[in-house]
Amino acid sequence: MTVAGSDTASTGRRGGTGGFVNPVIPGLHPDPSVCRVGDDYYLACSSFEYFPGVPIFHSRDLVHWQQIGNVLDRPSQLVLPPTTPASGGVYAPTLRHHDGRFWLVVTNVADGGGTLICTATDPAGPWSDPVRAPGVAGIDPDLVWDDEGTCWCTYAGIEQVRIDPWTGRVLGPPRRLWSGAPGAQAPEAPHLYRVGGHWYLMIAEGGTERGHAVSIARATAPDGPYEPCPANPILTHRGTDRPVQNTGHADLVEAADGSWWMVLLGVRPQGGTPGWHVLGRETFLAPVTWADGWPVVGPVEPVMTAPPWPAYPLPPPPVRDDFDGPSLHPRWLSVRSRPAGDCSLTQRPGWLTLRARGASPDAPDVTFVGRRQQHLSCRARTSVDPSGGRGGLAVRLDERHHYEIEAGDGEVRVVARIGSVLATVATRPVAEGPVLLWVEMLGTSAEQWYPGKGPDVLRFGIAQSDGTVVELATLDGRYLSTEVAGGFTGRVIGMYAAAGSPAFDWFDYEPRDDEQ
Repeated sequence: MTVAGSDTASTGRRGGTGGFVNPVIPGLHPDPSVCRVGDDYYLACSSFEYFPGVPIFHSRDLVHWQQIGNVLDRPSQLVLPPTTPASGGVYAPTLRHHDGRFWLVVTNVADGGGTLICTATDPAGPWSDPVRAPGVAGIDPDLVWDDEGTCWCTYAGIEQVRIDPWTGRVLGPPRRLWSGAPGAQAPEAPHLYRVGGHWYLMIAEGGTERGHAVSIARATAPDGPYEPCPANPILTHRGTDRPVQNTGHADLVEAADGSWWMVLLGVRPQGGTPGWHVLGRETFLAPVTWADGWPVVGPVEPVMTAPPWPAYPLPPPPVRDDFDGPSLHPRWLSVRSRPAGDCSLTQRPGWLTLRARGASPDAPDVTFVGRRQQHLSCRARTSVDPSGGRGGLAVRLDERHHYEIEAGDGEVRVVARIGSVLATVATRPVAEGPVLLWVEMLGTSAEQWYPGKGPDVLRFGIAQSDGTVVELATLDGRYLSTEVAGGFTGRVIGMYAAAGSPAFDWFDYEPRDDEQ
């Protein structure tokens, strides 16, 4: 049984030769920001149009991470109206610890939300209602304090203001710090660090696609002037020849032993040309060394040399959530909002009952509860009782790119939405009572099983009361990829209500062969 609280799932793995496996946090976990307090590491990342917003992770070794909460988990903290576009919402947090308190600054690009600052004494929460900083006119904000206690907020552009983080009030005009390498596009994701006698300004540039890169500059004061590193970019996987691509939007952390590490986003394209990534931008880890006063980062590989300290692996995650607890686990996501009356664990104890708002995953206000797909090959199952209404199991990238299997009105049907095309690809009559629905993603083995089908295939089916498994449809996974749909997110798998109030007894998520 899984209940609300710390996720016991290990998100990292040790390699067989003393290394670790990247990504350390797989699935839709982009724009990572990390800080250390003693021997503990904490990490936050973007959440876009999903609620709750900004997941928080904890680790003791930088490799194995568990989700311990979400920063924006109350309607008073986060408003994402139905007009919020896919890949809109909450962008690029910075997580820092200062003067005994955790600080998180983030941008809500929806509904005029702007720059938000939240604080907590415990990173697991609760976090404060946000303070708004209307004078911060850019995404990807960063907070840092100098020796005099002045707080500096730096954001995309790259611009900087002095700020009172308690009130959000800007204390002076913005100052342009640096625009990255000559001719660089989209300078963003700034982070400032004090290392020795210098302040280092690290940024992303080139956009978050195949030209993504990390560059750095330094100064003797937080407001500059900054001199660029002669070896810029210090990290890039530009092109399509590496297994990990789009690397960028990085953050640095100094370990307790004095070594330095970088967390960053990257993607793992699968299939043939041009390569499709389906899990979204994921969190990777890489070691950092210093030479001539500048950080040096090597290529980010699927297997890297492990940190030189003991590992703190976590137990394998539970496959099943029985919905027996008083609240949903922090891993569960909804699209834009989760009104209390539309998602109940008490209406039918031991079941998750969803009340339909939108009629399908096409709707911006669909009642949906799902989790990130974190493995290239995996299986999800659920048992739904459609006596109260139609509902099913969906694999969602956005409103215009999703597949689902739905039960109701005496039948099960498989539906595909690909852009402007909506098609029912299979139907089958079923008896009254609960129906077991399943979807299986076949990732790295997809070419072997179904030649020419792109990055993976998705098989949908049911299990009958006598245990017989029936496959109803096989669909091409490339249409649920960022290369087809665009945007900044990845797949989320979950349950939804299309009409009335269907109830779900349990939900299984199971990787195949421990594959990441």
